[in-house]
Amino acid sequence: MLAIAALGYFGFHAMNGELGVVGRAMIERQVAELEGELQLLVAERRELAARVSLLRPESLDPDMLDERARLYLNLVHPDELVVLKPQTVAQ
Repeated sequence: MLAIAALGYFGFHAMNGELGVVGRAMIERQVAELEGELQLLVAERRELAARVSLLRPESLDPDMLDERARLYLNLVHPDELVVLKPQTVAQ
């Protein structure tokens, strides 16, 4: 009887424990979700690295520098014309 009880105890935990058959499926699902998130983050990092490389002194893109400066400083040249788009009112 004692051997059957021990076998039942270990069998139950092998199936339902955190690292059992049911838990393994849950862990594999989490791994798949995290790998998908990792792929998105890697793509975002590559895109950011490409944009940063345009601002390096050896490969400085004047248009990129001008765009960033105007955006952050909110400046225009005195001889430029600014065209404002009319805002639509949400109804």
